[in-house]
Amino acid sequence: MDISKKTAAAISAVISHIKTDEDIVAHAVAAPLQQQALPAVYAPVPVKLWGLNGRQAQMQMRSMMQVKAFHGWKVR
Repeated sequence: MDISKKTAAAISAVISHIKTDEDIVAHAVAAPLQQQALPAVYAPVPVKLWGLNGRQAQMQMRSMMQVKAFHGWKVR
């Protein structure tokens, strides 16, 4: 079975990406366990509704631009 260099590079990139994701998940799971030993008091973070609404509006506008809702009809 002959694998070209491009195919080998693509397979290597996918495996590397999966390995990186696994490392991130393992770190995310281990971090709370390490922090449980330290008592910590956190103040609740206030929810900023205006900022949340602004980000949501931007995402909706980009989504509509992607489906070309604002580009109009092209007549042939």
